[in-house]
Amino acid sequence: MTRLPGQSPPIPGRRRRWWAILMKRLKAQKLEDLYRAEHGRLERIAMRRVGPAGAADVVQDVFAAIWSKTHDQVKLTPAYLAQATKYTAISHFRSRTRRDAFFRGITEEQYAPTPILPEQIASDRQELRRLEEAIRALPLRTRQVFLLNRLHGCTYREIGIGLGISTSTVEREMARAIMACRTGAEGGPDA
Repeated sequence: MTRLPGQSPPIPGRRRRWWAILMKRLKAQKLEDLYRAEHGRLERIAMRRVGPAGAADVVQDVFAAIWSKTHDQVKLTPAYLAQATKYTAISHFRSRTRRDAFFRGITEEQYAPTPILPEQIASDRQELRRLEEAIRALPLRTRQVFLLNRLHGCTYREIGIGLGISTSTVEREMARAIMACRTGAEGGPDA
């Protein structure tokens, strides 16, 4: 295998892993040194766009992006870092502006719960009574299947095992119970 000028020789197995770990550590150390040297200047650049509260976050985001994206081909010059910081600061500013505009558009009335009218309470109580009557009118096994599923959260399989019936029988009983509840709920106030 021929090597190009400047290309390092191939590194076998364990040495390759060791070399990758060493290069990762060197990259981390280099990035940490760069952060310590440049973070003050970059925070001042970011501060002009987003203010003092968000400047540190902008610089942190820049270095996090550099850490995740950088390859050996990228030269991290002060000019590159300054541009990256400016663009990230602009992005932060835009998202903060959108967030602020969204929250300005929300009114207190949107948070307040809607008042429940006495007529609605009376109507809901009647419907609940009709449902209770419909459930009480179900045959015993159908009522047991329905209550085990809806109130206790049992699966059809668990109900079938517990009551000693097949899953298809449980499905049939549930269908009957649901139909009875629907008919009971749709019934008039005299039902």
